[in-house]
Amino acid sequence: MDQTIRERILAEVDARFDEQVEFLAELTRHPSTRGHEQGAQAMMAEALAARGYEVDRWRIDVADIRDMPGFSPVIGDYDDAVNVVGAHRVRNPRGRSLILNGHIDVVPEGPHDMWDSPPYAPRVEGGWMYGRGAGDMKAGLAGNLFALDALRGAGLAPAADVFVQSVVEEECTGNGALACLQRGYRAEAALIPEPFAEALVSAQVGVLWLQVRLRGRPTHVAYAGTGANAIEAAVPLIAALHALEDRWNADEARHPGFAGVAHPLNLNIGRIEGGDWASSVPSWCVFDVRMGIYPGQDIAAARAEIEAVLHDAAQDNAFLRESLPEVICHGFRAEGYAVAEDESEAARAAVSALEGAHRAVTGGPLERVAITATTDARFFGLYAGIPALVYGPRAEAIHGFNERVELESMRRVTKATALFVAEWCGVEAV
Repeated sequence: MDQTIRERILAEVDARFDEQVEFLAELTRHPSTRGHEQGAQAMMAEALAARGYEVDRWRIDVADIRDMPGFSPVIGDYDDAVNVVGAHRVRNPRGRSLILNGHIDVVPEGPHDMWDSPPYAPRVEGGWMYGRGAGDMKAGLAGNLFALDALRGAGLAPAADVFVQSVVEEECTGNGALACLQRGYRAEAALIPEPFAEALVSAQVGVLWLQVRLRGRPTHVAYAGTGANAIEAAVPLIAALHALEDRWNADEARHPGFAGVAHPLNLNIGRIEGGDWASSVPSWCVFDVRMGIYPGQDIAAARAEIEAVLHDAAQDNAFLRESLPEVICHGFRAEGYAVAEDESEAARAAVSALEGAHRAVTGGPLERVAITATTDARFFGLYAGIPALVYGPRAEAIHGFNERVELESMRRVTKATALFVAEWCGVEAV
């Protein structure tokens, strides 16, 4: 790329950065947890329309996607599950097409009194913006949008189709990204600016969500020995799951992409409830499980092994032997994905273009990192043959209290994204 063009693009990011920070703050003010994304999506749709993009806004229909590879069982309904895509289309493309993807949904914020400031009242302090979703991943959405603004400010436009996607459901199924594929959005590469500190995600784990349901035998607590406590019965089952976690994390079982990661697969008991009355032996207990799996690890086989572990552990409980745990698969059912294993020419070219853009902005090499979380990259890379690059700003405490994103990191990622778009798609005069 011509040095003069590069400098113009980078200068345009700087010229608009205060506006970008304000945009991120306004987007973060929307409490876009699952089912409540409409306000934030309306803001994204309006921003895309104001820039002249062709805007597609639709409610996801489960019937359209339930038979597609990668579909996850739905929690609740999708009456309010709305995706937004802004399209820049070129009549005679001279470059390669691109998807700029990001998710608008955020996880619940937890007790507000455990935050230093209200989670949906974003504040800037010490070069960081605090707020639920500021890092995961509204800073990435803002970066996608303002990277394209920088090209336009420099008098340029991508010389190929670009689709800016703002999707729901990433935090619990990924069905929002899947719905974009069903809608027909395809490109020669995808870039997802998830907040992993300006490194390229070389591999990511898959995720299984399971719900374990236990039945006990209720009785008055005065005769507790004649009952069966469903809550206490959960304790050895959870211990058995952690033993399985240890086996899957052993060196001999580890995926090579995670060779340098101390504990790649994490089990989490994310929710538990049971019983009806403090003086009654509880007759029921339900706990929700999240378990990571490796790229290439078969989901059905992993689930079967988890169920077998639970049923084996139940044999040590006299009551559970006759009333085995019921295991329900709901929500996430995601395969792992490793772009590092994609040997296609498109993948090599996309990574090379991102490496060049990153080096031009930072002066250093593009680091690779294997992450112990999952992203929507798997839909593009595994099911559509689209190499998916995950590369975004530095954020801390995502999913926790006082979530924050480093603003200068967002600036650098926006610059690198703009240069990547220019290199990958080519440019033409506006």
